[in-house]
Amino acid sequence: MASFSKVLDTLKLATDQHLDELVEWLKIPSISSSSERKLDIQKAADWVASKLANAGLSVELIPTERHPFVYAETDPVPGAPVVLVYGHYDVQPVEPLEQWISGPFEPTIRDGNLYARGATDDKGQVLTHIQSVCEWLSTDYSLPLQIKFLIEGEEEVGSESLERRLPELKDRLACDCVVISDNSQYADGQPAITYGLRGIATYELSVQGPSQDLHSGSFGGAVMNPAIALCHVLSSMVDSEGRIQVPGYYDRVRALAETEREQWRKLPQTDEAFAGAIGVPELFGEAGYSTDERRWARPTFDINGLTSGHQGEGVKTIIPASASAKFSFRLVPDQDPGELTHSINQHLVGNMPKGVTWTLTPDHGAPGMLASTESKFAQAAKEAIDEAFGVEPVLIREGGSIPIVTRFQEVLDCDCLLLGWGLSDDNAHSPNEKFRIKDYHHGILASAVLWDKIGKL
Repeated sequence: MASFSKVLDTLKLATDQHLDELVEWLKIPSISSSSERKLDIQKAADWVASKLANAGLSVELIPTERHPFVYAETDPVPGAPVVLVYGHYDVQPVEPLEQWISGPFEPTIRDGNLYARGATDDKGQVLTHIQSVCEWLSTDYSLPLQIKFLIEGEEEVGSESLERRLPELKDRLACDCVVISDNSQYADGQPAITYGLRGIATYELSVQGPSQDLHSGSFGGAVMNPAIALCHVLSSMVDSEGRIQVPGYYDRVRALAETEREQWRKLPQTDEAFAGAIGVPELFGEAGYSTDERRWARPTFDINGLTSGHQGEGVKTIIPASASAKFSFRLVPDQDPGELTHSINQHLVGNMPKGVTWTLTPDHGAPGMLASTESKFAQAAKEAIDEAFGVEPVLIREGGSIPIVTRFQEVLDCDCLLLGWGLSDDNAHSPNEKFRIKDYHHGILASAVLWDKIGKL
């Protein structure tokens, strides 16, 4: 422990530098869904590649059809475990821009939080692991294991390049455990280890009516309004209690174990506090399940965007020529996105009003995942988080999706640790995204302790 204390001392002396470097990275508008940001995506990849190379890691930018992977590794340690740290340097779009208090790419500190797009999702969180390794290598105390990094630029658009190329990278990425920090703690002051994620399937539905917008007085009552048809069919997908009506949707859904449900009932957060934190008068969801069960381990349907007709100032009385919606399903383990697409098509055929045509376009999908809570890596993580945060972590699932995680388990045949340092109100994907600065520093410390714990396995 005397030698490892050098690493801890180095971390304490570098806290200002760690924050400055996060600010520098966050200034780069690496929005992967925007073709206009291609140079910024490359700049963000170059920034993290240089950070790793300057610390002495072997680094390679692996080109793809879209945005490059940043791959780096420390020296092998014979007989010791190998850990792969995965994260992403791309970020979500920033709209609605007018709701940001400070610029999304002008990192700003307010009330102990750092506000910027990508602060928690995922630049800030993946940088905790990068900082811990870089500081460790700056001392004369050798890393007790090999650490590899794979940081991609397409996570926010579905990780298609990584999904496609993972089998060919299997040998290079071979590891005993993947460590990912792209999620959150259970609650303020209560860190967690996440052992399950929901999957996802996303779609766009376009409904076409007349060949052009029509005067609603001259033509109303004679033709089907595409916006009404769209609202009708979207409403048919879910009942008033949140139960999804697509044929066969629940056929593969696993029943929750009573031991798991009991474990979650003991968690401290109340429905009232949860509702208050997100600004709604009351909660809603599938009957028979608690809030945590519904958002972590039950499948859901959500409309993500609606477009049709006149959106400008004032009234324009038309029957719009078309209408479209973007929607998504969160899936639980065993549900298959491909099977779901077939079922949705069946549902649309049976429920779309007559007088319009329609097109369903799948976007991206990924199954849910579960990881072991009893592995030696999970035990090492429990001890590391306890030491760094001063609180023993709870075991939870999360409702979000990290599409590539299940593929890592399948292709690399490895364990998986999901260690979130952020908070559920960090506004990932929303205006005013933030990362609490003390949790950023706690994450760096927990990461360094984790390497020490795993190295002793």
